[in-house]
Amino acid sequence: MKSHETLTLIEEITRNDGSRYFEISNIVQNGRAELAAMRGFIKEVRIIQLNIPRSKNVIEYENYINENFEMPAENFDHFEEWKRTPEMEKVVENILHENHVA
Repeated sequence: MKSHETLTLIEEITRNDGSRYFEISNIVQNGRAELAAMRGFIKEVRIIQLNIPRSKNVIEYENYINENFEMPAENFDHFEEWKRTPEMEKVVENILHENHVA
């Protein structure tokens, strides 16, 4: 089943190995990441920016996420990173730049 998520925030996720990455997300997915941190699947998550503008880049990434990933149920047993194609990596870089994060 495909998701129908609206992406509204930028978060920084710290993996257990200490490496970090930015994700474009929403408050529900951020809650799942917080739960993943509590369960030890990731080290930490923090919100960098709330209520990001719905630019063409955000809509393009949102469509990609909704087509390729599902929102995890609360009983998940691992944290799934949203893997990006090189094209989607560029879209995320554009979103970060638009929001003065990177």
